[in-house]
This record gives sequence, C-alpha cells and structure tokens, in this order.
Amino acid sequence: MRKVQKSLLTIALLSLVSFANSESMALTIDQPKVTVPVIGAETVDEAAVENLPVQQLLLFVNVFEQLRANYVEDVTEETLVNNAIKGMLSGLDPHSEFYDAESYKRVQEVTTGSFAGLGVEVVSEDGLIRIIAPMDGSPAKKAGIKAGDLIIKIDSTAVQSIDVAKAVDMLQGDPGTEVVLTIIRESERSPLTIPVVRDVIKTESIKSELIDNEFGYIRLSQFQERSAEEMKNAIMELNKQASAKKSAVKGLILDLRNNPGGVLDQAVEISDLFLESGLIVYTQGRDPASRIDFVANPGDVLAGAPLVVLINGGSASASEIVAGAIQDQRRGVVAGEKSFGKGSVQSVVNLAEGQGMKYTTALYYTPNGRSIQGEGISPNIELLSLNVDSERNSNFIREENLAKRLNKGSDKEQSITTFAQSEKARGLAVSDNQLYEALNLLKSLIFVKDNPIQ
Repeated sequence: MRKVQKSLLTIALLSLVSFANSESMALTIDQPKVTVPVIGAETVDEAAVENLPVQQLLLFVNVFEQLRANYVEDVTEETLVNNAIKGMLSGLDPHSEFYDAESYKRVQEVTTGSFAGLGVEVVSEDGLIRIIAPMDGSPAKKAGIKAGDLIIKIDSTAVQSIDVAKAVDMLQGDPGTEVVLTIIRESERSPLTIPVVRDVIKTESIKSELIDNEFGYIRLSQFQERSAEEMKNAIMELNKQASAKKSAVKGLILDLRNNPGGVLDQAVEISDLFLESGLIVYTQGRDPASRIDFVANPGDVLAGAPLVVLINGGSASASEIVAGAIQDQRRGVVAGEKSFGKGSVQSVVNLAEGQGMKYTTALYYTPNGRSIQGEGISPNIELLSLNVDSERNSNFIREENLAKRLNKGSDKEQSITTFAQSEKARGLAVSDNQLYEALNLLKSLIFVKDNPIQ
C-alpha cells in the first residue's frame, strides 16, 4: 500500500514541478563548481521515491488542491508552486531565494557591473529589507541611503505585506523612474521618507590614487567579474605615477568599506595578489567531504610593501574573505570597524524557463579556521569614523543583529602628531577621518619596515 501511495504521490508532485528537467544543473557564478541534480519525470526511480517524506508531501498536495479549488480569487498552478518554492527557500535563511525569469536576469546583470535600479545590496530581515551598503556613485547613495537602513515601505506598499523577492523587484525598474522609500534609521526617532530616482548602474569597482607621491590608495566598491584584473592594473598604474615623480609606492591602503561583496573567485584572486603562499579561505558544508580550499600562488604585487585593509560594518562577504586572509596570514593590518558577518556560501542554480534559485550550501572560514558567519572580521586596529554626516558611522546592523560602537585605538593621539601634514592629509582629516588614520598607520608600518629593531 505504501508503494502505491508513493507512486500516486510522485505522479501528483511531478505534475506540479513540470518546469524541472532531467539534466543536472550546475552553479553559474561565484561558487565552487559542484553539480546539483534536479529530479524530473524521466529520472525518478524507485530509490528516489522510497526516500520521499510521504506524509509531509501529501500535506503539501492537500494544501495545493484546497487553494486551487477554494481560494477566494482564481489562482494559477504556477503561482501556487512558485509561492511554495519562495516560502521553502526564504524560510531557511535571509540569503536563500527563488528567482523568476526577470529576477534571475537581473541577478546575472549585477555581476557584470551594469544594471538598472537603485544600486543597493540588501538582505531580508523579519519580513523587511535591510541595506547592507549602497554602491559607490549609485542613485541610492546620492539620495542619502545609508548602510544599516531598514526599508519598511516602497512607495505606498508596506514591505511586510509582500514577499521579499517582490519587494526587491519593486526597488528595480526603468531608468528615470522614481521610487519613494520609507526607512527606519537607528539614529533617527521617526521614519524617513527618501525619494530615489532609478538609473543604469555602471559601477566602477576600482578607484585608485597616489597620495603624497608614495602612498597607494585603492577603493574597491564591489567584487565584479574583472575586479582582480582591474586591481592589478591599478597597482601598476600607481607604480608608474610614483616612478614619474622619481619615487616609489612604499605601501598601499585597500579600502573595502561599504563593499557588500560579490563574486567569490575575485575575492580569492585579489587576496592572492598580495600573498606568496598558504590558505586564502575554505568552504565547508554539511558533508565533511565537501571542504574546498583556496590556496595562494607565489607572487606578491607589492613585493612585501606594507598593506592596510580598511573595513567597516558595511564590508560583507567577499570583503571579509580578503580581510580575513590578509589578517590571518599576517600580510597586512586590518583597520576600521568590525565587518558585517556574512560568511555563508550561496549556490546559484539554473532552472528551466530562465528561472533560478539561490540557496546556502556552506560557510566561509578564514585560514585560521574562523567562521565569518555572524561573527565578522574584527580589525587589528579600531578606527571609529568621526564624520557624522557620512554613511561611514558605527551604527551598522550586522549579521549578528548588533550595532556596537567600537573604541578607538590607544595610539590615535600619537599618530596624528607624527603624520606628515601635507595638504592631502589635512583634507582627509576633515573629510574622511578613518582614511586619514589608515594613511598614518601605513606610514608607521613603512617606518618600522625601513628601520628594523637591531
């Protein structure tokens, strides 16, 4: 009787998931290359049927039929199945979700660096939308959206009244159109209403500058498909600029503040640029045999010159991989504020008809075995932003859902007095205190390197 029941159940379920096919679906973007099988009508065998949770699936079929027959409004089978899948994924963690064809297309566009929308990295939180960080130069950043903002309403629609995927779709749209966001900000007593005009987001992941003819500065705003190549080219350009001024790049500040992450292999490659050997990061899933190690290759583009990595509460995912690798390998000093703590691996899978899904398959671990998830990366030296008008403040909402004000390092007073007071430095002291302090820290590291204790 049980086999008959299972066979009937299988037929019913297969009629609901007709979008699946018999081919194996592989990961498409930034994740370790594993293959995820998708069961279709042609591949179901007796062994697969035997492992089905019969009672739970019968419950699903019963609910499906009740809604299809008796829901107050006519609802399609496709809508019911898609909603079920969305609920199945969103109920697991904030980063797992189902994409319809349009949403999946937009996900793929983001990794290339050109798409339409507001330019924000978000995560779901209790039915609302939390801003991890606005992208550099994006409409959201220009409108005053800040890391940690909680979106409670999109135009006239309350976010909690719709599913998260729908809310994210509403944030996107045609260039030139306006969307009004109602947000909660911890520093404000009442909700804020902020209009944002959508635009084509063409993010430049890399910006570089030579400070005082000998200190390199690179701002990495997002990990995109060519970020590692662009990083290497930026360092070469800084060396050319320094050489033209009869100097040399003595050290580098890598600014990962408010960088929400992106493509995993780019985080690995960028870390590799500064490391000669050793572990960069590893992923570990439920299966002990699923561990994947990412190891550095010989060759340091800075030839051992001092490196400072600048982070804050808006630094997440791939940013934390780089910071953790540099920190654990003792290749440089991580400064700033504690990072976001997004250390889970999401596998993106192609489904039929242009649809897709993203779900969590593993966690990231630093070379020393530290889990990033919910913990973040604590800087070696804490640098608290003093610019209250900037998005770089200490009121970040992190993966652990805590907003902590970090204490300043004890060496702040001394560092200010020893810093070379160039015109550039004086400007940074006012406009970007954290960068000012990071530059001072870099100079100190260079001094120690050039004057070792005998």
